[in-house]
Amino acid sequence: RFKPDIVVGMGSYSSFSVVICAWLMRIKTVLCEQNILPGVTNKILSHFADKIYLSFDRTAASFKGKQLVTGNPVDRQIVEYAKKTMQKKTENFSILVLGGSQGAHSINTAVIKALKHIKDSEKFYFVHQTGEADEKKVREAYAAHGVKSLVKPFFDDMPFQYFKADLIICRAGATTVAEASAIGRGIIFIPFPFAADNHQVLNARHLADRGAAEMILEKDLGGRLLARRINYYASHGQLLDSMGIKAKKLGKPEAAKAIVDDCYSLLRI
Repeated sequence: RFKPDIVVGMGSYSSFSVVICAWLMRIKTVLCEQNILPGVTNKILSHFADKIYLSFDRTAASFKGKQLVTGNPVDRQIVEYAKKTMQKKTENFSILVLGGSQGAHSINTAVIKALKHIKDSEKFYFVHQTGEADEKKVREAYAAHGVKSLVKPFFDDMPFQYFKADLIICRAGATTVAEASAIGRGIIFIPFPFAADNHQVLNARHLADRGAAEMILEKDLGGRLLARRINYYASHGQLLDSMGIKAKKLGKPEAAKAIVDDCYSLLRI
């Protein structure tokens, strides 16, 4: 009844029937594949779609002739912040800790254990997104160790938080990878170990193999290791800057525009 000119499938199972129906009705269809390893839905729908937009160039081998590497769309404000030059306002080394929209208990626990091993902790400032369950425990841990912090279950100003971070510790979901690389910061990825087909490890490895990030597998994660990596990057600013520059080169902040422009070109055919 809506009579769209084009249908965009984002890869979830709920998009399957909609894209198939659009194909049957001879409506243009496109797919967005956010991860390096394509999901089952997009693999099947790729035979029917007019175009597949990829976040990573390594995914191109999974499709034949219809793909375009655009990157993964990110918040417009992140695009604007990515154009700015970072200006430090304090002497603190700022660390942004993210565990996805619900937080990540294992990352929260590792940070809590790491705090007692961090050298010169008064020089650090943590911005920590915990999720609802661990907020109180994490806040109390920072206070107990005298480490300056801003702890919330969820942040609604992520572009700004990305921008002012010196180091980002996070999961490796497709959107997080796109946002963190677009802004151009040093990153420690801790991939979610139970993601479908281990795609978060593959996402993180795409940057890690190019020197644009570090990856710590959750099975290896611990307080001492995390503290050691934090201490190392805090005292090797040039290395961290180099990592951020490499990440930004891999980022594609104009992904949304590239996708929309190509959709218009499809409709003009």
